Amino acid sequence: MDINELRGIHTILVMAIFFGIVWWAYSARRKKANDEAAHLPFDDEDVDRRTLEQEKTEKKE
Repeated sequence: MDINELRGIHTILVMAIFFGIVWWAYSARRKKANDEAAHLPFDDEDVDRRTLEQEKTEKKE
């Protein structure tokens, strides 16, 4: 077994791990968690309030 065979095995192993992670991330069991994570920036009402206050203070200056 030479270095090129090891490189080929390594490439196939890394590719299989990559496709496994992609399959896991897009699986139906992860849909709820992915939807919750996608809406996190919009769930915090305090951020909206602070942003509006910051914009008002910037306009005054």
